[in-house]
Amino acid sequence: MPKENGERADEAALARIVSGRALSGWSQTPLGELTGLITPSDLHFERHHGGIPALAAAEHELAIHGLVDTPKRFDLATLARFPAVTRYHFIECSGNGFASTQPADRIPGELRPGDVDGLFSHSEWTGVRVRDVLKAVGLKGSARWALAEGADSAAMTRSIPVAKLLDDALLVFGQNGEALRPAQGYPLRLLLPGFEGNMSVKWLKRLEFSDAPFMTREETARYADSRPDGRVELFTFSMGPKSLITHPAYPRRLSARGYQEISGLAWSGLGVVRKVEVSVDGGRRWRKARLDGPALPRAARRFRLGWDWHGQPAQLMSRATDSSGATQPGYSEHQQNRTPGTLYHNNAVRSWAVAADGEIRFAMTDPLR
Repeated sequence: MPKENGERADEAALARIVSGRALSGWSQTPLGELTGLITPSDLHFERHHGGIPALAAAEHELAIHGLVDTPKRFDLATLARFPAVTRYHFIECSGNGFASTQPADRIPGELRPGDVDGLFSHSEWTGVRVRDVLKAVGLKGSARWALAEGADSAAMTRSIPVAKLLDDALLVFGQNGEALRPAQGYPLRLLLPGFEGNMSVKWLKRLEFSDAPFMTREETARYADSRPDGRVELFTFSMGPKSLITHPAYPRRLSARGYQEISGLAWSGLGVVRKVEVSVDGGRRWRKARLDGPALPRAARRFRLGWDWHGQPAQLMSRATDSSGATQPGYSEHQQNRTPGTLYHNNAVRSWAVAADGEIRFAMTDPLR
């Protein structure tokens, strides 16, 4: 029943999916409950490694030093004098999809879209280009890497290629038309479009330039990919093409035969999502879905496909292809290049099993050929 103020009962309970511990935990975006492209700020996923610092914008500064001609400290008022830009980009945790990295027969079917891939959100960001700020300090020719450090108690640090900072990197202070919220890095965060989310360092306080990566804990002990031949591959920064059907999906049940709209989200850190294909028979046949929204680099697009359900069992899948030519791999194809238990960069095709009674469960299975 609708509430007196017009709010639906299911909307009243809409919130992030909370997991992990209070100081070193995460919460996920309820993707199955959203209808558009932009994630509301209070539903943006959160990941903190040492709590959320309480910072005063008037006192916060960004130090830039190392291999630069003129080391400087910038307060926020000074940064705001650089030309501002607004961009649409997703942020995705490298560990997104961790629930589906175990053997397929051990993955629970009672997973909602937000349980599967809720460490992903898509926002409008406002800030200044890093390359504009770097002109004020003068990069030395030998500078190839920068260390980005946050002001949280974990002192989050990552090595960033200078080439990325000079490309599309932003220093952002606004999100979805308002100031950054504390959990999203207030008053200043680094945004590296398409790179794994851990690198978009929140509460940014320092950029130090060097001729080599800094080999921090977060890029050696964590956020690296273990390969079957014994190698550990570092610096696999970009998130590959990915899509997820968000409707119909668990815990919803198809209650009537006939027309259904299959919809979901697709994104890629390698470029623009050019195509999304959907299969209702486990990958035997694929149909091209309609793409909504502008075709922007390293941004999300919503896809839609009409489906006439006749009450028979079905296996729903989607796969995205981006402007680099990369396409989502199947489950086995993705797993064969990783050792068991590797959690990061999981962009394998996801699947929903629909039973004859309309019950829907999550699954990871290979597309049939």
